[in-house]
Formats: sequence, C-alpha cells, structure tokens
Amino acid sequence: MSLDVAITGIGVVSALGHAPRDLFDRLVAGESAVREAPWTRDDPERFEYWAPVVDFVPPSWMDERKLSGIDPFAQHAGAAVTSALADSGLAALDDRRTAIVVGTSKNGTQTMERVQYDVDRLGRAGADPKMMIKVWPNMAAAQIAMRWKLHGPCLTITTACASSLDAIGLGARLVASGQADVALVGGTEGGLAYGVDGEFVPASGYARYGYGMGSARVTDPGRACQPFDVNRAGMVMGEGSGMFVLESAAHARARGARVHAWIQGWGTASEAYHPSTPDPSGEWERLAMSLAIDEARIAPDDVDVLVAHATGTPKGDIAEIRAVNDLFGAHAPDVSVTSPKGILGHPAGGAGAINLAILLEGLRRGQVAPTGATTDPEPEIRFDLVLGEPRKRSMEWMQVNAFGFGGQNASLVLSAGPR
Repeated sequence: MSLDVAITGIGVVSALGHAPRDLFDRLVAGESAVREAPWTRDDPERFEYWAPVVDFVPPSWMDERKLSGIDPFAQHAGAAVTSALADSGLAALDDRRTAIVVGTSKNGTQTMERVQYDVDRLGRAGADPKMMIKVWPNMAAAQIAMRWKLHGPCLTITTACASSLDAIGLGARLVASGQADVALVGGTEGGLAYGVDGEFVPASGYARYGYGMGSARVTDPGRACQPFDVNRAGMVMGEGSGMFVLESAAHARARGARVHAWIQGWGTASEAYHPSTPDPSGEWERLAMSLAIDEARIAPDDVDVLVAHATGTPKGDIAEIRAVNDLFGAHAPDVSVTSPKGILGHPAGGAGAINLAILLEGLRRGQVAPTGATTDPEPEIRFDLVLGEPRKRSMEWMQVNAFGFGGQNASLVLSAGPR
C-alpha cells in the first residue's frame, strides 16, 4: 500500500533564501549563489567555487547561551524546523507521538577541521571543549528534541547525499505504520563559510578538488556547475537545510490542516559498485526510482515532474540520464525534469530536502523551476529538461531523486492529493 502521509509544514535555510517563496523566486530569476572560494582568490592558476549560506542569523529557536555549542549544520536544521512548524500551524506536539529523523553527510566536519587548525597553531589552548557535542551527526536531531522536549524516536540518517530523502522516507514510514502521528524530518549541512578567516583553509575544500569533484579550471562562476550540460565540469558544494512536518492523514484531517502534498512512496537502494562513481548504466538509480513508484502504486507513465539529483559531474549526470530515460521510456518526453544545483550549489545531505521544498513551492504555483546554469543539454536526454523559464504544467504525481557517494540511492514519490 502507498504511504499517504501528509506534508503540512515546510522550512528551508539555503544559499538563496530562507523561505520557499524567496528561494523559488531567486531560482526563476537566475540569481546564483555560486562564488569563488576565498582560499584561491590569489591563485591565478586555480579556481574553486562554493555556494555558502552567508546571511543566516541564528533565530529565536536557539538559546543564545547555547550557541557556542551548536555547529552550523544543527543551527540550520533547528531554524528550518522552526519555520516548518510555524507553516504547519501545529499548536502543540505530543512528546511521545512525535518522531524526529534528520539526514546529514558532513555534519560538523568544518568545526573539526577548524579545531585541528587551532590546535596546530596554539596547542592545547586551541582545543574547543565543546567540539564533541558540535561535530557528532546526531546533534541536529538531538537539539531539536531538546528544544521541543520530544521523547519519541530521534534518529539520524547518514547516507551521503541521499541522507535527507532517506530521512524523509523513514519518517513517513514511522507515521504510516502508526508509530508516530507527527514526524519532523529532512536534511541539513552547514559550516562552509563558518570560521573562514585569514589563512585557514578547510582540508575538505582542497581534497574534493584534488579528487576531481570540482571545477578547478573553470574561470566563470556561472559555469562552475552545469547539470546535464555537455560542458559540465564538476559540482559546487553548498549548504543549508530543508525540514518538513509530516502527519498521518487522520491527524491532519482531525485538525483541519492545510496539506502541501502527500508522500506516497520511498525507494532506497545500494549500488555496491564504487565509492564515488555510479554504475554508468544507471541501473541502481533506476531501481530506487522504481521502488518508490511501486510503493506509490502508480506506473512510471503517471509521473509528471522529476527533480533530478544532477550534480553537474560528467559520470554522475550520465548515469542519471540513462536511469530516467530507461525508467520512463516512451513517456520520458512528458516528464518535466529540473535541478537547482547549477545556481544553488550541492547541499550534500540537505540536497534532496531542499529540492523537495522547491518542488512543493512549484506545485503551489503550478510551475517547474528551470535548471539554472544549463544551456547545452546532453544529446542523450529524452526527457523534458526545463531550461530558461519556469514551465507551467499540471502536477498530480511528482518524484525527487538524491544519489550519494557509496552508491546510496534514494527517491520519493508524491501526489498533489490523498489516495
């Protein structure tokens, strides 16, 4: 049976705004969050890019006295949950019947790198005594539980860039099974711009470019990440959070809640192929997508819109193109496909959740956001890649993909109305 779980609240923190409407407007306008990373600005032979959250102010959910012990990845999640709860209109949460499931891949990596930098310079005095409670992956979920005094399931998922969709899918299963009435779910990353000063360079920044993940030879930030483009050169790391309030159909209807959309299917599958490169056939990405479609009890031909993972890497994009082409077959030209990473960056464990927030705002408007920064699509594409302007269209059935390192593939299927 399909899940039939209601999404009643949406909250985002992103490099292009902290409300779904603002984020969508700026995507449509083509405003880019991609900029040159500070540690290569004086190097004429190297260009590295990122898409940081630069205007985030810790909101009222966070006790100022606790701020020094909360890493940005958890700050972003807490802020997004605060917005999602306000959007949902929920007046109170049952502390035993509310679940929390948060996805993250990098968690407090930046804090850890900064502490090591300080220790190398200052010795023992440079060690942050709160490092442990800042860097552990479970601390975003734990901080949410402490803020709202919740005692139900409090879980953390870390499946690389699939983390947030796996967290949303697991949260939906907890609700659909009756283990919870409400679930606070999503994904988060943070820290790209946190603590960067003077000579401090995060090791992860250099490492990902050395591994071939970035666009070190691209001189134009607007071309640093071009999903599904023949000229694509690599991904641009981003940050942020997307968090959602999920409710059972009975719980949402009993209180007369406004429902943004309904989660109907979740698919998750392992490639078991390579630590960073997907199987070029796209077979296992297709499997995750088809599992979500099967649980929703629909056919591939029913899907109207897909938000693709599409990171702008040569191998990653080709695998997803083949998965989508193969799954939808003759129906592919009728599936409108988009990806925001060309101008939003890749928020890793938060990517799928932020993509879902963009999709839901588009559903409200009856529009599919364009694939920013992409101008010359791969000739192998058989689906309707949305470019330039938003695409007006009906959206009864929608799908979101998120594929991560280690072959961690996840996909969600949603409907505009309940079963």
